[in-house]
Amino acid sequence: MKPLRNRSYKRSNEKTYERKIETDTNELLLSADLTTNLKRIKKDIGNSPDIVIREFKLGSNPCIQVAAVYIDSLSDKYMVSDFIMRSLMYETADSAYKTMSSNKSIFDFIKDNSLTIGEIKVIKNWSELLLSLLSGNTLILIDGWPEAISNSTKGGESRAVTEPTTQIVIRGPKESFNESLNTNISLIRRRIKSPNLWLEMMKIGDVTQTDVAILYIKGIAKDNLVEEVKQRLHTIKTDGILESGNIEAFIEDKTFTVFPTIYNTERPDAVAGNLLEGRIAILVNGTPFVLIVPTIFAQFFQVPSDYYDRYDIATFLRVLRYIGFIISLVFPALYIALITFHQGMIPAPLLITLAASREGVPFPAVVEALLMEFSFEVLREAGIRMPRAVGQAVSIVGALILGQAAVQAGIVSPAMVIVVAITGISSFSTPSYDLAIAARLIRFSLMLLAAFLGLLGVMLGLIAIIAHLSSLRSFGAPYLTPFAPFILADQKDALLRFPLWSLLTRPRFIGTNNRNRTQSPFVSNKNRLKDDGNEKS
Repeated sequence: MKPLRNRSYKRSNEKTYERKIETDTNELLLSADLTTNLKRIKKDIGNSPDIVIREFKLGSNPCIQVAAVYIDSLSDKYMVSDFIMRSLMYETADSAYKTMSSNKSIFDFIKDNSLTIGEIKVIKNWSELLLSLLSGNTLILIDGWPEAISNSTKGGESRAVTEPTTQIVIRGPKESFNESLNTNISLIRRRIKSPNLWLEMMKIGDVTQTDVAILYIKGIAKDNLVEEVKQRLHTIKTDGILESGNIEAFIEDKTFTVFPTIYNTERPDAVAGNLLEGRIAILVNGTPFVLIVPTIFAQFFQVPSDYYDRYDIATFLRVLRYIGFIISLVFPALYIALITFHQGMIPAPLLITLAASREGVPFPAVVEALLMEFSFEVLREAGIRMPRAVGQAVSIVGALILGQAAVQAGIVSPAMVIVVAITGISSFSTPSYDLAIAARLIRFSLMLLAAFLGLLGVMLGLIAIIAHLSSLRSFGAPYLTPFAPFILADQKDALLRFPLWSLLTRPRFIGTNNRNRTQSPFVSNKNRLKDDGNEKS
């Protein structure tokens, strides 16, 4: 009897589960009753006051009840009135009556012949209906039909296209991305007018349902790289995505590192240039910062103006950025090591001057440096967070007054103020804010190593940094390429910037399907002279 009882209990559970699945499925479908659908929309949205429900008759026929539903703050009201309401209330009336006696239903006639909007979609699922409504679309519901028509009327207020604020260049386009995904995609398509520029959309975030776009050039971007990007994005399971930094945290190769392994930019020309090299762009709705993968270390020292200026000027400025990064990383640590352990390496006149400036300072060099660096970081953070009108004044005046007061009080030496000032100015020469932050964090570790081990500690710290950089990967690409592993062909656009006509191939480390980028003008001139000689002969 016990096995029979178990089988009966199992069959009962299976029937209950089947009834539950059937009930859940019915709840997800739209009702044919218009009033029921409208009540459910109000209930699920929480009777929000910005939901507009416009009920009307189709033309002058009182038998056909129609409702247009949209969210006032997300939809373009002019598109709703001109392309939807006007079409259904006036222009459709006469033709609609004729279709009532034919095989074509009123729903199909409105979908195929009445609406003059650019993009429409038929919705049968309730969750899809709510998602479309919250995306700014306008829903058309007709009494008697368990379906809805979604019309693309996305609008609302958005920030205009302005100049970039984090990547300012002297020469180049003055446009930057904004928080609108459609606007950002259009800014890229204006620069790359190719049918091979492919776009794929997806939604990430169980609650926010954030629109995320993947842009790449078919035939240049490697297929397995595109699949890897899509796979990592599809595996993101979270409640919400509010900025591209949230995406970056989920898809980066290594989390426990201070160095950024994914490049972000707000410049459309920078994204277009990276797409032409075979990289992939990830755009997130609601943020002006676009992610670029894969990313290498040298990429953070390149700016779009490098490719608009002459190659000699661009090379000089790029080398200057590398030098500034190195100074911001090790200069305070070198000063501490020399003052504390290696006074014999300092020339005698300079050593006498430094000793005289440190006379009366009660703290060792490392404490002195930590106090000044910490104060400088606090002032820099305060200048960023304060309103723009007073932020710069607070940081500049605060640094001057604090440094002068500290020297007069005998807490720090004038030489240390100079070292910290040079270090801070050098950190501003790094184009990438993320990489500059990494240097600021590592700087404190090197200062502590220099205080305990001198130059040996500084060298051990640099070796550890280089070893760590060599271990990093960005979507399979070595982080230090083309320096390690050394790729001779890619040195033309790494530390130096060769003339554009010499950049014949795309970067090898990306592994693009089409490596040829341009043709040397010398080859073109040679072919032209050869053709001219054949014509004369």
